[in-house]
Order: sequence, then C-alpha cells, then structure tokens
Amino acid sequence: MRLTPRGLRLGTTTYPCSIGRGGIRTDKAEGDGATPTGTHRIAELWYRADRIAKPSPWARAIGPADLWCDAPDHPDYNHHVTAPFPASHERLRRADPLYDLILTLNWNWPDATPHKGSAIFLHQWRRPRFPTEGCLALRRDHLHALARHLKPGTRIRIS
Repeated sequence: MRLTPRGLRLGTTTYPCSIGRGGIRTDKAEGDGATPTGTHRIAELWYRADRIAKPSPWARAIGPADLWCDAPDHPDYNHHVTAPFPASHERLRRADPLYDLILTLNWNWPDATPHKGSAIFLHQWRRPRFPTEGCLALRRDHLHALARHLKPGTRIRIS
C-alpha cells in the first residue's frame, strides 16, 4: 500500500485518506500532529466486539480497560496498557466510532524512542479529509474492507 496525494492506494484502488494536521514529516515528534514518512508495517488489528463483528481471525477485541500509553518518559511509551494506568494515555474504547476498528502501525514500536511519537493508527475518519493527530483515517466502509484482507506485516509507504 502507498499513500498518494489522492489517498491510500492498494493495487488499482485508491481510498480517500486523511492524514495528520501537522502534515507528513520526516522528523516526527510526540504531539506534533504529523504523519511520519517511511515504510511502516501493520502490527495489530483491534476492534469493538460490542459494536462490530470480528473482522479477521487475528483481530483483538477492545475492552473497557484498553489504553495506549503516550507518556514519552514512561517505560510503556507507545504500547498497549490497561486501566488503571497512572501515566498519560489514550483510551482505545471511545464513545464515538473512530476507534471501532484500528490497525496499529509499527511506527516507533515495539522499541519506542522517547518523544519520537506514538500511536500511529489506521482508523475511521471523522469526516472526509478531516485531519487526524498523526494517524491515517479512512471512510468506515473502506477501513472495514481493508481490515478483512490485510495481514500483519502489510507495508504502508508514506512519503
């Protein structure tokens, strides 16, 4: 897969895609809102079992205690953690549908460098081309179609 100015391209199909409010950057840092350049791999697939069917055999259900650590000085920086968790984090189980399905990318993972950026996900967009905090975001039906077919290790090229 490759991110192009028109969207995320897989084969001959291009899916409209949102990127980070900070644009695409080679020098990604925590909190900059940028989408990092490079060739990233899909590492995990998470889904809300209370809202949608399991999209793939390798998908993991998101529970009420599932969080993602975004505290650069914490040993669990840029990793899945569970509540209660004292350091800064993002909830994976959201009230809105943006994280009903999440493909995590291997950006700065599993060996995270502090302050280099965390949680680059492929998730549902808020609305067409609305910027993210650094993630890639797609229309719900496009995201679900891709999740059914993509495998761990699938490459996404961002340049």
